[in-house]
Amino acid sequence: MREVAFIKQNKEKWLSFETAIFNNDFKNPDELASQYIQLINDLSYAQTYYPKSKVITYLNQLAAKAFQKIYKTKREDSNRIVAFWKTEVPLIMHQYRKFVYIAFIIFTIFTAIGAFSAANDGEFVRSILGDEYVNMTIENIEAGNPVAVYKSGSNWGSFIGITVNNLRVGIIAFVLGVFGGLGTVYILFKNCIMLGSFQYFFYEKDVFWESVRGIWIHGSMEIFAIVIEAAAGLILGASILFPGTHSRFTSFKEGAKTGVKIVISTFPFTFFAGFLEGFITRYSQEMPKIISVGIILVTLGYISYYYLIYPFVVKKKLDAQLISIIP
Repeated sequence: MREVAFIKQNKEKWLSFETAIFNNDFKNPDELASQYIQLINDLSYAQTYYPKSKVITYLNQLAAKAFQKIYKTKREDSNRIVAFWKTEVPLIMHQYRKFVYIAFIIFTIFTAIGAFSAANDGEFVRSILGDEYVNMTIENIEAGNPVAVYKSGSNWGSFIGITVNNLRVGIIAFVLGVFGGLGTVYILFKNCIMLGSFQYFFYEKDVFWESVRGIWIHGSMEIFAIVIEAAAGLILGASILFPGTHSRFTSFKEGAKTGVKIVISTFPFTFFAGFLEGFITRYSQEMPKIISVGIILVTLGYISYYYLIYPFVVKKKLDAQLISIIP
């Protein structure tokens, strides 16, 4: 069958299904699952016979939205809060994984620029962090504790202040995505330049690993969460710039709703990072290296698994469930 004939034959069915998806207009989960199977069959056919066609992109996006709807309308009664982090967020992360990859690429490039700039301009770190902070850090290094700054303030005061600030940064990174994603990129730029130059500063002072043992005890989750929040901002920006088959406003609403869910999913990690910074990081130089390194590896491994690997596990599992309901 020619591609034009294939599209003409199925166009009305796809549009009707798409409308039902957005309006949640299904009588029962079985009806949704049945139409989803038909859509997957059409997608497989298109991938086989029209591998370079734009219709594949359209059907992929529609299938992803339907996939989430099927989960949400399952007959099994489950705890909504648990289901949110256990299944809904991973499915969203799988669907929008390209935005996560882009956010990490941007993060890496900007952090490298910060380190490179610090390496080639002796005053760059001071221009970014300020003379007072740099002088204090130099004093701490000379005193034998490069990350002594984390000992300032009370445990609870540091925990609350740091957590609130990190939540603010993440929310701003998302909200500024409304400017076509440029606001989000700007927030990433500011934070990454600071991170890259700060870490190079410690490298230049020959205390790089000492700083890593301290900063990244909380930084693994803190920085990772900001990148995920930036991905949410990029999704919001893309929903405005590239509405696809929807009106720009409808696309924006979907992008905003998706982004909010992603940002909310990072809150537990941000809270835990704040706890580590307020109660644990201050003792990083006194604790055995195996403990500080262990905390870094465990926290980084956990959040990496949740956002980068677990989404594929969930999708594979639910794919198997969908196959099992085919008559």
